[in-house]
Amino acid sequence: MAQGDVVVYNQFKEGLGDGLHDLSSASVWVALVTNAATQSAATADPRWGSGGSTNLSSNQVSVGGNYATGGVSASPSDPWTRSGATCTFDLTDITWSQSGSNPKSATWAVGYNNSDSGKRAIFSVDLGGLFDMTTGDLAITWNASGVFTLA
Repeated sequence: MAQGDVVVYNQFKEGLGDGLHDLSSASVWVALVTNAATQSAATADPRWGSGGSTNLSSNQVSVGGNYATGGVSASPSDPWTRSGATCTFDLTDITWSQSGSNPKSATWAVGYNNSDSGKRAIFSVDLGGLFDMTTGDLAITWNASGVFTLA
């Protein structure tokens, strides 16, 4: 994995097929976790909180400075667009400004459905190693082609 790589959880893809997600009006949040657990597409039933097999919030970075519990909302009015047979999922860009009280150990950004009672996780982004938010801004700027596509 390399900085900026996005991992879409297999459980999320299965949930789309099972009709568990309606992200056209959902509130998608992005939160930060440490390197306590490596993220992969095969992460078992990832959730932001209890209820699944993997509670990603248990590895949340320390809260403080410009980082609040659960991260931030990254939802546009509708994150899905379609062109032909390709659907693109896109979010608003995120920036946590530098602060001496910010976390120092962010390794992954996790996107999850905050509107879902189970807070099912959708994807994670590799931050390229430990990111110290006390020494600089942490900005996540999504690729021009979106966070990910399904074709």
